[in-house]
Amino acid sequence: MRISPLDLGILLVYLAGVTLLGAWFRRGQKDIRDYFLGGRTAPAWAIACSIVATETSTLTIIGTPGIAYGGNLGFLQLVLGYVVARGVLCLTLVPRYFHGEFYTAYQLLEKRFGGRVKPVAAGVFLVTRALAEGVRIAAVGKVVSVAFGTGDRAAVAIVTALTLFYTFEGGMKAVIWTDVLQFSIYLIGSVAAFFLLLHKIPDGWMGVTQAAAAAGGKLRIFDFTFSPTRAYTFWAGVIGGTFLTMASHGTDQTMVQRLLAARSERDAKTALLASGAIVFAQFTLFLVLGVMLFVFYQHALLGTVPVDADRIFPQFIVTEMPIGFRGLVLAAILAVAMSNASGALNSLSSSSIMDFRRTDMAPKQPSQKVGDAASRVAPSAVKASAVKASDVKASDAETTSFVGRAFRHDIGRASSGVSTPEVPFAPSSGTDDGASQRALLRKSRRMTLGWGAVLGILGLVHWGPVLVAGLTIASVTYGAMLGTFLLGIWNRRANATGAIIGMVTGVIVMVAVRLFTPLAWTWYVLAGTIVTYLTGSIASAIAGGNKLPEAPATTLSPAHGSTE
Repeated sequence: MRISPLDLGILLVYLAGVTLLGAWFRRGQKDIRDYFLGGRTAPAWAIACSIVATETSTLTIIGTPGIAYGGNLGFLQLVLGYVVARGVLCLTLVPRYFHGEFYTAYQLLEKRFGGRVKPVAAGVFLVTRALAEGVRIAAVGKVVSVAFGTGDRAAVAIVTALTLFYTFEGGMKAVIWTDVLQFSIYLIGSVAAFFLLLHKIPDGWMGVTQAAAAAGGKLRIFDFTFSPTRAYTFWAGVIGGTFLTMASHGTDQTMVQRLLAARSERDAKTALLASGAIVFAQFTLFLVLGVMLFVFYQHALLGTVPVDADRIFPQFIVTEMPIGFRGLVLAAILAVAMSNASGALNSLSSSSIMDFRRTDMAPKQPSQKVGDAASRVAPSAVKASAVKASDVKASDAETTSFVGRAFRHDIGRASSGVSTPEVPFAPSSGTDDGASQRALLRKSRRMTLGWGAVLGILGLVHWGPVLVAGLTIASVTYGAMLGTFLLGIWNRRANATGAIIGMVTGVIVMVAVRLFTPLAWTWYVLAGTIVTYLTGSIASAIAGGNKLPEAPATTLSPAHGSTE
């Protein structure tokens, strides 16, 4: 063992505390709305911290300093795109997620295209998120192996098991509030590392700037060279980073689920924008830590510097930080790993349950106002709106759901004088069977267990440089996902056939790009989005796409995310 008993004690107290805290949130869970959306009770500031903790993985904490250690601060150009994308999402996708109550991002595609597109998109998400999370969990093994001098398997097993326990018990509410705790811990630990490095480097910050300049501009941020084969240029960063974050925060269930858990559309937008400012500040901190580590190790003895750049920061923590602080920073890194894993487990489970089930068996909307408004609809209007799927021709089945919901919405407004939210996923029987809800909640927990086992296995795979591996995996499929969502928003004549063809083509093309071209990964999402959108538009036209009506604008009740 390479850490002191005090540091080990800090780690054990943290692991036990966060696990028990997460499990405590099981109290009051009644249905999957509580399990997957946390009852929509979390404040905007907590969701902002949760978003940041989710996109700040162990890859970020150990991989970002490694990038700056071997290069410069150019990665910040990509982070600029992260910030820009949040503003774009607040104007495009976020409002659409609050036109009704959704449990997953892909129910929005079902609302637009019908039932065929949703499972395809959800399947792409499940594969992508499982692989990317496997990389993140594998990164934990590098940290623990440095700290304890052991192999990676034990570390992966412990972190996965503890995270699985509190996610299984506490659901989304546990995920959000443990994210808040873990965000605080890793931020404190990183700031402590910054000041310790500053103290250990001769001449402090002046010594850092002088050594960085002498090494060839390691504090340089901007590179305005336009080259599709270079990952960290201004153009690749701002443009590529914008599309990457539009996909990750607008179409990936792991992020979208946090927005769906907000009390209102306004809270979701506030949380998303606030998270952008936090992310920029913390990436700056991690990159500066990498430059400072480079300067520090210029004075180290030959042979004491790790060959693997991903082990630079963990090595410094274990060998240079004082007792107590060492345990704090290691706990911070584990905190990030557990935060990522818990969010992934809950989102994988929610998508598996909600996106591969019959829509007529989905849970009823909980808002009483919906029922009250519906009860005031004229009997003739109800009769007119009760269109059975069996009475519709097979060729029209793709648009029946969308048109029928718009028709019922307009009838309800005309007869009651009340603007009512859509209920696109209410049970066809109109009843809410408590026993079936409890059974669905038990099934959701079992699904969480299953995905925990999958992530544990993938965490044992050797992925190479972890930060690049994780971002590359996501970037290959993100373009297809974003292209499909934009196809539904911008092309009124797009249909399900075109959407599916476009999405599949986008994934295949980007896999080929990854394997056979030198295109930098920062351009992957933009390229995939363009391929998917164009292919989907052409395929829709060939398949005889029909012009669909816009989803009706709704004023949501407070239980469903009112912005009032």
